[in-house]
Amino acid sequence: MKIDVVTLFPEIFDVPLRTSLLGRAIETDLLDVGVTNLRDFGLGTHRSVDDEPYGGGAGMVMRPEPVFSAVESVKKEGSHVVLLSPRGALFDHAKAKGFASAEHLVLICGRYEGIDERVALHLADEEISIGDFVLSGGEVAALCVIEAVSRFIPGVLGNEASLASESHAAGLLEYPQYTRPAEFRGWSVPGVLTSGDHGAVDEWRRDRSEQITRERRPDLLS
Repeated sequence: MKIDVVTLFPEIFDVPLRTSLLGRAIETDLLDVGVTNLRDFGLGTHRSVDDEPYGGGAGMVMRPEPVFSAVESVKKEGSHVVLLSPRGALFDHAKAKGFASAEHLVLICGRYEGIDERVALHLADEEISIGDFVLSGGEVAALCVIEAVSRFIPGVLGNEASLASESHAAGLLEYPQYTRPAEFRGWSVPGVLTSGDHGAVDEWRRDRSEQITRERRPDLLS
């Protein structure tokens, strides 16, 4: 799978794209991530990428010309272009799985007060938000999308069976996990997990998943 990121701060991606499962996926050619510096497509001597908003208001707005030029330099037939924006549809497990089936994903990272609306209307295929909060830019959001999507690419996870049991995979939050020692500072591992009764373990995990989801994310049960 190929993912291209358009950003004013390509250095933010240096370490994350070389680390852990994500770094290994790129190193073994399971995933190809390109980072395009939007400043290279800036206007004039100073490579300007922003200007004051029409109608007045605080902050600066990213101009459409550099964004269009940068995206069009990597876009190809079949590319899916995503604008990372706090007003976008909420990014979730299902959306990550859907993105993983795309041949080519282009992620646009906004900055400043926002991006000229013509980018959203005529360049991006959709707008995505990673949560109901505002970041200084779309770079961290893009990294979240890349990592979530990469987990669905065959070969990226050491044990792909874990996809089926982790949080949100079946509409529930994941059950608690324990490992050795069986007792730590007076806190013991639930006896059912050391009983050897796999049916009882499955039932306990299912019950705990439902309980945690009811307590923390009741909206998922609806």
